Amino acid sequence: MKTIVILATFAISLLHGQPPGETGLFTREQADQGRALFTANQCGNCHGNELTGASAPALSGPPFARRWAGRPVGDALTIQSTTMPPGRSGSLTPAQHAAIFAYILQRNGYAPGGSALAANSPGLRTTMMRGDASAVSGRAAPEFVNGNAKAVSAGAGPTQAELNDAAASKRDWLYHTHDYAGARYVAADQINTSNASKLQVACAFQIGDNENFQTGPIVYQGTMYVTTPHSTIAVDATNCKPKWRHTWHPLGQDVWITNRGVAIKEGRLVRGTSDGYLVELNAETGEVIWARRAANTDLGETFTMSPLIFEDLILIGPAGSENGISGWVGAFKLSDGTPVWRFETVPGAKKKGDKSWGNPNDLLLGGGSVWTPFTLDPKTGELYVAVTNPAPDLPGDQRPGDNLYTNSMVVLDVHSGKLLWHKQMVVNDSHDYDLTQVSPLFTASIAGHASSLVATVGKDGVMRTVDRNSREVIHKASITTVENSETPVTTKGVHACPGVLGGVEWNGPAYNPGTNMLYVGAVDWCATFKSAEKVTRIPGRTYMGGTVQSDKTSQGWITAVDASTGAVRWKYHSSRPVVGAVTTTAGGLVFGGELDGSFVALDAKSGNVAYRFNTGGPIGAGIVTYEIGGKQYVAVMSGRPSRFWTDQNPGAPTMFLFTLP
Repeated sequence: MKTIVILATFAISLLHGQPPGETGLFTREQADQGRALFTANQCGNCHGNELTGASAPALSGPPFARRWAGRPVGDALTIQSTTMPPGRSGSLTPAQHAAIFAYILQRNGYAPGGSALAANSPGLRTTMMRGDASAVSGRAAPEFVNGNAKAVSAGAGPTQAELNDAAASKRDWLYHTHDYAGARYVAADQINTSNASKLQVACAFQIGDNENFQTGPIVYQGTMYVTTPHSTIAVDATNCKPKWRHTWHPLGQDVWITNRGVAIKEGRLVRGTSDGYLVELNAETGEVIWARRAANTDLGETFTMSPLIFEDLILIGPAGSENGISGWVGAFKLSDGTPVWRFETVPGAKKKGDKSWGNPNDLLLGGGSVWTPFTLDPKTGELYVAVTNPAPDLPGDQRPGDNLYTNSMVVLDVHSGKLLWHKQMVVNDSHDYDLTQVSPLFTASIAGHASSLVATVGKDGVMRTVDRNSREVIHKASITTVENSETPVTTKGVHACPGVLGGVEWNGPAYNPGTNMLYVGAVDWCATFKSAEKVTRIPGRTYMGGTVQSDKTSQGWITAVDASTGAVRWKYHSSRPVVGAVTTTAGGLVFGGELDGSFVALDAKSGNVAYRFNTGGPIGAGIVTYEIGGKQYVAVMSGRPSRFWTDQNPGAPTMFLFTLP
């Protein structure tokens, strides 16, 4: 999700070994105060206590020279002061931001002077960041990398037929949301409402990377594949024993350090990277087959979502609306990553006079990124895409019009990328209310007739069910607190629910045909939104056009919605937001995870808790279930989703396997 976006956008550095300069922009005492504020606001949880990086990039060192070199020092302070701390931008005074920035400058070799830094200091515009703007780890990022992996074994799977029929599989979990339709439903009933209380931990595997952990696991023929931002790991899906690990060493600039998983076909694994590459690995060995630079990180594009593979195509798109990118969805050849087609998600944003994108102040407009799973009907070739918010995010009055195709379900021809139809859910969004999910595709009775449907949810906290034939919204249900969500954001500020971190994030609904219910986790977290008097654009950097102050309190829900009527059947309350996956089964259960560390099994009909186990770290990643050797397992990914979703205990990324005795 893009929800970790703001963690790293003001990183500053000098090339290693470059002699420090005397800028005199700040005082030593001010830098000391900044270090104290850096610690008090827990900035080190993401950027490292010594600014060397953790779950977000370092704020010093060679990798970030290209990001800031040659730009006015004040650009970096502008980004810091309008986006930090994460989810609480606007909570620090200009003087406090100046002090923290003085500390960052000092750690990068800039010498103090006799005058304190202020937001309007003239030197902020005349002093340029030092460093080699073309250097990342000493070399330019290559467009293509030819790997050393041996040929994929003949007959390796899964085949296209297996992927097409994945919805019926109890043995495997072949796509991020289980199958192309995205139902997150498995027809396994060995673990059920009568025996779920007897679940036990079969094993646990500590992932080992101290990075954001939002992976959606893939399981095929007894092997589970999980990811961190830089690692891909194969693990025995019955005993947690690792088989291999591949670590991607960034060749370009990391943008948002998050990854949500791989796609698999015919012995090949494909994933995106935070520095904009598509990487294909041999599923048996973990060796690189090829890597291709497919997203432009200089523009703020980055890959966080898991790809979808269909026939000979890899389908993916970049995150980065908050960086002001012009979003797209792309198809690439499975054989070598060669581009096949591209669909522009915000075509009118770059056209003068486009009626959908008014631009009275001649701003750079954009957005429309994608960062959550696609769904696909392999019979019709319809690819369903959730397109997210416009940019700049908050000042809707400065981009009058519908802002198509932002916050829309876009349906494309999977072979050509041609637009088939679309449905916009939030018009002229000024709250960063991404449409995040267009799944599952399912069939249910509407007014006594079997109908082909698709569920959609987003950060506006509303589940909408759309008829795929009439293309109309059949019903909708609020799944979290909704207040002032349609009130335009102004410079005076608007308090609205959900907030910028509200609604549904990167894990979407599950559908159980046995109960005819949709189940979805949600964030209940309000915020005060303020648009800026003047919108400042710094290329490739966070481009909110204002500030957001999240409320001090938050909570979460798992909600069951009748798929035929839209009526809410039950709600499970969580003391913290729910961002982890939900999965449902023929055993009458809904599996979910909470940020307090609890893995829960709920009765799918009533919402009553059938089992609870605390994993020791917040759960914000995938939960999957499958059968191997006649035994059903549930795999839970725990620990460190990102700074937004942790309290004092971030946990360590860990995989837990549960089964019956």
